[in-house]
Amino acid sequence: MNKQNIYVSNKPLGEAKQLWHDALTLHGFFAKRPTELVAVDDAHGRITAEPIFARRSSPSYNAAAMDGIAVHFLDLTGASEAHPVRLKRDRFVPVNTGNAVPEGCNAVVMIEDVHSLSETEVELNMPATPWQHVRTIGEDIVATELILPEGHLVRAIDQGAMLATGVTKIRVQRPPKAHVIPTGSELIQPDKQPQAGQIIEFNSRILAGYLNEWGASATRALPVVDDPALLRKALLDAAADNDLVILNAGASAGTRDYSAKVLAEVGEVIVHGVAIKPGKPVILALIGDTPVIGLPGYPVSALLTMRIFVREMISAFLGKGCPESEYVEATLSRPLHSPMGVDQFVRITLGRVGDTLMATPSGKGAGAVMSLVRADGLLTVPAGSEGIGAGEKVQIELLRPQTEVDATAVCIGSHDNILDLLANHLHKRRPIIRISSAHVGSMGGIMAIRRGEAHLAGSHLLDEETGEYNIGFIKRFLKDIPLQLINLCYREQGLIVAKGNPKNIKSFRDIADKQYTFINRQNGAGTRLLTDKILRDEGIDPAGIVGYGHEEYTHMSIAASVANGSVDTGLGIRAAANALELDFVPVAEERYDLIVPNRFLTDRKVTAILELIRSDRDFQAGILALGGYNLRDCGKVMYEQ
Repeated sequence: MNKQNIYVSNKPLGEAKQLWHDALTLHGFFAKRPTELVAVDDAHGRITAEPIFARRSSPSYNAAAMDGIAVHFLDLTGASEAHPVRLKRDRFVPVNTGNAVPEGCNAVVMIEDVHSLSETEVELNMPATPWQHVRTIGEDIVATELILPEGHLVRAIDQGAMLATGVTKIRVQRPPKAHVIPTGSELIQPDKQPQAGQIIEFNSRILAGYLNEWGASATRALPVVDDPALLRKALLDAAADNDLVILNAGASAGTRDYSAKVLAEVGEVIVHGVAIKPGKPVILALIGDTPVIGLPGYPVSALLTMRIFVREMISAFLGKGCPESEYVEATLSRPLHSPMGVDQFVRITLGRVGDTLMATPSGKGAGAVMSLVRADGLLTVPAGSEGIGAGEKVQIELLRPQTEVDATAVCIGSHDNILDLLANHLHKRRPIIRISSAHVGSMGGIMAIRRGEAHLAGSHLLDEETGEYNIGFIKRFLKDIPLQLINLCYREQGLIVAKGNPKNIKSFRDIADKQYTFINRQNGAGTRLLTDKILRDEGIDPAGIVGYGHEEYTHMSIAASVANGSVDTGLGIRAAANALELDFVPVAEERYDLIVPNRFLTDRKVTAILELIRSDRDFQAGILALGGYNLRDCGKVMYEQ
């Protein structure tokens, strides 16, 4: 059996970056500056490697700037309305815009100012100035004039200027060649059906895409299986042919994580282990003069770590200096706890609620790639902090344009599959409206409305005394906030079970008596309250439910746990069961409403949502196609205060 690896150390981020920078400088990485000759036609977006000078003047001849006649300005001296001047054909030449001005002429009179007496004689009643309406030689660019400096990003207009002066080829900086090597015997290609223990390899696509976006020229290798000899060969070959190598997975402390050992054999490990979260097991190494960055296997860890250590490398290689990021100040919507001693990078969703930009932490782990798909920005929690409190001001590094953030409606509360459908339909509209959903349960949504952190909140809280949904909780927790309670749907809740219901689960009594495994929703979720009500009504002790304390935050997560065999059942909506082709045992119909404060009823983001809910037949048809929904009151105001 292989001995488990250990990290060389967990260096503070600042120290690790300095050690890495010093090693790269010593090995000449930043001094390489390779160049290549390219056609100007192909130079868009490239960076000039030397100053570009005009080969010839533009224009290269005196050119007419107007349609009219070319004349010598002295022939029109004294011309006026009272004393017009007549010119014979030998004293003027008809010209069109762009024509060469004939020798002996030094002005152009616009055709509108020329009175033609015959084909051979014209009359003019105003004088001309020297070189009027003439583009003289070199008026735009003079031969030998600097067109572009070294280190300039070539734009379309720059291409035109170079071509106009006869420059057809230029020397540009060659982008660093980067090669991504995914590792792991468990990896399969996306077109294959994964079996137990197999993982679809998509990390290399993500990493290569960002490398290209940052200015590198990236290629990808096929996955290298867990074999030190094969990994050694792949690394040596890649280091010989590229400016930098990205090694994905195998950097941690598992028994099949060979990256650090192999890199130490064929090169030099500068850093192994950095005090950051996610991304702690990163390896920074050199094979000869070629940097090799060993990234963790989880996609979020891999990308964020590469962003920290590689993006600056590429910018420096291209002579562009440190890449600039845009930051905004926002208010944290909920408390954020952070482990001491590590710099933590937290994915954030943003939305402007009134005058306040709200920041909500998202993502549940380094493997949750959708947390980065949905993220609007990154929050850095420094190593010396234990966390940040709700309502505190924080600096967020933007991952998407500010205009998109400002067009985001913030919906916090209970999860429903309709919200994904709503987001898609809103994105198809013009102007685009985005929706940011935080699935924290119905009570979490009510508290967000109370704190002014959301435009709307989804809720399905049943008041057992009155049998009414949501109103009692609004009166209790939101009594001072003018608002409307608007129905979105009625939906079926029930037990989600495997296809064919092989264990014949019919009720919570079956779950308790036969000790079937269950997965629950989090505290504060309307589905959790429904679960607890049923257990009380049937006299079942929650302690007798295997998995009662095992919680998830969405109906789709409940369904996924049943689909993958982790549990036997869980309470959720029919649409989630249908989506994963599972069976469903109906338990209750419930009402799902949206809580909307009056101050947002005229907000264009909210009005777009309400218009879609109330009048878009395609949207409503899409809801019904999900299964388990009734739209009899969709868009109706159920209560207002």
